[in-house]
Amino acid sequence: MASSNSLPLPAARALRKLGADLRDARRRRRIPTQVMAERAGISRTTLAKAEKGEPGVSMGTVATLLYILGLGERLGDVADLSHDEVGRDLSDELLPQRIRTKNRETP
Repeated sequence: MASSNSLPLPAARALRKLGADLRDARRRRRIPTQVMAERAGISRTTLAKAEKGEPGVSMGTVATLLYILGLGERLGDVADLSHDEVGRDLSDELLPQRIRTKNRETP
């Protein structure tokens, strides 16, 4: 289980924000913790950890909570290649500078 000490600070902050956003979305929908935990098939303790943004909560649990709240539609875009500027730049560096045609002798 990963501790928050092993995470980069920006990642820990992002997880805490995600947890707080999950909690706020659940509360806005007036879903009690027991009902939310039952819908997700998890314990109330695990739900509390997810809502605190603890890094040991599985991605599957977080994804399930997002979908229960109707917020899971963008989950597949988190690491979408179209948003990977560094990867595109590195890939562009590998493109050839020039493209030469082969000299072919015609019979």
